[in-house]
Amino acid sequence: MLGLARSGRAAAAALARRGVSVVAADRSVEADPGRLAGAGVELRLGSEEESLLEGIELVVKSPGVPAESPLAVAARARGIPVWSEVELGYRLLPESPLIGVTGTNGKTTTTELLGAILRADGRPVEVAGNVGRPLTDAVETAGPGTWVVCELSSFQLEDVHELACDVAVLLNLEPDHLDRHGTFEAYRAAKLRIFERARAAIVPAGSGLEGIEFAADDPLPAEPRMPGAHNRANAAAATAAARAVGVPDKAIAEALRTFPGVPHRLELVRELRGVRYVNDSKATNTAAARRGVAAYDAPLRLILGGSLKGEDFGPFARDLPDTVASVYLIGAATDELAAALVAAGRDAVRAGELATALALAAAEARPGDIVLLSPACASFDQFRDYEDRGDTFRRLVQELR
Repeated sequence: MLGLARSGRAAAAALARRGVSVVAADRSVEADPGRLAGAGVELRLGSEEESLLEGIELVVKSPGVPAESPLAVAARARGIPVWSEVELGYRLLPESPLIGVTGTNGKTTTTELLGAILRADGRPVEVAGNVGRPLTDAVETAGPGTWVVCELSSFQLEDVHELACDVAVLLNLEPDHLDRHGTFEAYRAAKLRIFERARAAIVPAGSGLEGIEFAADDPLPAEPRMPGAHNRANAAAATAAARAVGVPDKAIAEALRTFPGVPHRLELVRELRGVRYVNDSKATNTAAARRGVAAYDAPLRLILGGSLKGEDFGPFARDLPDTVASVYLIGAATDELAAALVAAGRDAVRAGELATALALAAAEARPGDIVLLSPACASFDQFRDYEDRGDTFRRLVQELR
């Protein structure tokens, strides 16, 4: 098992429970193995030596481990199969129908919404994948006939071999993770692997891809509770997928009317003295941040920044609408964002850290304004992940007086 983040630990534990001899390796000596040692897993932390492959018949790769990782490269050179964690999870699933959801933005929202729609129709459901619950964990509670809705990132789709979705959903495709994939073409190719062996495909209208098309302006059985045109597109994709597996419109409508959205994506944290504070920490690229900004017509106090992913911030800065009244920059991307904003004729405050940015935004906000954390960047410079960043924002907002 390469990589001991959440997915890696789940995969190693799933194999160990089945009597498989597992070696779990992570290049960081500080990696958290959880309870793996007690489960009989051999731990190798802080090492990527090729000798770890002696006697190994299969390598399972956590999604955070790049394809060019030395051990993954060495395994392929030796003819040792390399699977992603979701490939392993798929092979461990009982006879369960699988709906896969991918795209640059909206994956988690659409995946969770599909889960809500299937539950409204009375079907047993497990939601897993990039939403935060590894597929190899979900297989432990998914019985035969349980519907599994799985969010699939480009990282997870890199090393699939037999994974076959009953319905595969592609929401959109825009440049992202170029620091990992190198080019948009490579990123796109990884995403489109979801359609390999899929029995039905749900695709954006006008994409040129074969399948059942959806669009944000599709007639729906009910209007979604979630704000924003992008969420209406997510609802249209979920509706198309649900109809493809025979869910009646009555159940779809019930879920659309009641589903509130997901944490860290346009999550209303609090309203204080007429100012709304919105956590959109999951907006880790400019395409997602554009959608967050466009969801509101009120004056915005926008917090941007974090770790870099290889994106060009120029088009995003030039296209910021007049609703953005002020911008506060945090993290490692500050210089690049500031340069793009200056070139676009926009002012920005270099706040440095999230607590400072929030304090400045709260001080300048007026009743009717929205303080929006929609960073357009990853979070790994100052936080563990986007959830940690969003949780921190939520705590800081609750502490405002």
